[in-house]
Order: sequence, then structure tokens, then C-alpha cells
Amino acid sequence: MLNRKQVVVVGLVVVLMAALYSLDIKGLTTNSQKQQAKTNQHKAGDRSSRVTLESVSILGKQTLNEELTQQITYLEEALIKTSGMERLQLQKQLAQRWDDVNIPAPSAFYWELIAKEENTYTNWLMAGDRFTSAYQYMQDTLVQPALIQKAILAYQKAEALRPTSLDPKIGLGVAYVTGSSDPMKGILLLRDVVKEDPKNIKANMSLGLFSMRTGQYEKAIARFKVVTSQTGQSEAWFYLASSYENIGMKEQAIAAYIKTKELATDPNLDEFVDRKVKELKK
Repeated sequence: MLNRKQVVVVGLVVVLMAALYSLDIKGLTTNSQKQQAKTNQHKAGDRSSRVTLESVSILGKQTLNEELTQQITYLEEALIKTSGMERLQLQKQLAQRWDDVNIPAPSAFYWELIAKEENTYTNWLMAGDRFTSAYQYMQDTLVQPALIQKAILAYQKAEALRPTSLDPKIGLGVAYVTGSSDPMKGILLLRDVVKEDPKNIKANMSLGLFSMRTGQYEKAIARFKVVTSQTGQSEAWFYLASSYENIGMKEQAIAAYIKTKELATDPNLDEFVDRKVKELKK
């Protein structure tokens, strides 16, 4: 039986792969695709205005069991009746409950509310990180822009409070690449982070993903090797394996896929890796 950590790991791999191939990076999209993107952004105007704490909470509860739904609903109802410090504490409890079940969108909205009450670097960074997870998980492309903009605003608030910190710059870089009309602005931000901190895991991971998306697999490999040399992230090994595979380095791809399997320890991923290894050995 899968534990929660294993489910989250595999979920992240699936989500990141989907995000990777949905990125619209300058120079890669056709005119028709760009026009479609503009159309989607226009349509998103009315749709994204309805992306609220209430709407994402309703959506999130659809994936929970009855007991967890009741617990969260009880806290939400209590929140309506409170004010001051008691209200802030309930917001923190609700943010934590949504974090515990790995549903980032409602958690993001609560962290945003918390940050507005307690204007700290940590709170705004938490809000930005949760909004980032939310737009990466979100499959509705008409809702994503609202979440991306909220992530950008949260990271800007965090950066203003701690200008020397690299984490807000990384968050901004990823958001600009994912959802702005000038993705190179994001790439340059991430490159600046790596210049300052060559071994930065988040920045190298993001640049590796964007290199994959542009077909620059050698560069992607270099980025993912920096990550895998420092951490046992199964998704980093997964992307490293895929990059090796795409340039025909079969032995290296097999080894990286096997390492992914060892780290993720998930039966579903095991089947995928076994199939890949079998194909590569032909």
C-alpha cells in the first residue's frame, strides 16, 4: 500500500512532466499557438476573477474523505465568527490542514491572508510557494493565470522584505517563464541565481526543465546532475534519465531510470521504469 509521501512523489513527477510540456517559451511556439494563448488569456479575464478561496476550497474538498471534509468545514465556519488573533490562528490551522493533504490552492489563499496580517518574509514566501504549486497542479488553463499572478505578487512582497534572498527570485523566474509574455525575463532571473549560487537546487532544477522543453538536453543533463549530486529527488533523476534517453545515451538513461525507481519506491512508477529499461536494452 502506498504511503502519502510516495503518492506525493509520483504525483509531482506526473505534474511536472505535464507542466514541462505545457510551457510556452519564446521562440518555440507557432503564431497560431501564440494567438490561441492570447485568446485563452482574454477568456481567463472573467474566469480568473472567480478564482477565490471559497472556489478552490470547494474544489479541494471533492478529493477528500468525509471526515477530513467535516474537519475543514468546521474550521471554516468557526473562522467566519472570529476576529483578531483568534482569526489569524484559525487561518494558520486551515493553511496547515490543506498542506497536510497536499492541496496547495486553498493553502495558498490562507497563507496570503496570513501574510497580509503578519507582513513577514516567511509568510509571503510560503504564499508564493503554495500559489506556485497550485498553478503547476491546475489543469484548467483559464484559471492558471490568476494563480500565477498571485504567486508573482507574493514573491515580490517577499523580495521587498529580504532583497538578498534567492528564493523569491527563483519563484519569480519560474512564474515569468510559465505565464508571462516575456519568458526570457524569468530565464535571466534564474541564471542570475545560479551565477550567485552555482549549486542552487531549485534554480538548477527549473533551468533543467526549461532546457528540456527547448530540446537542449545536454544543458538539461548538466543542470540535473547538479541537483542529483546533492539530493535524492526522484523527479530529478527521472528528468535526467529522460534527457539521456533523448540524446541516445542509453546506458546512462537506464542507470538514471533505475535510480529513479530506487528512490520513489512506487509500484506504478516501477512498471513505467521497467518498461523504459526494457525498451532501451533492445
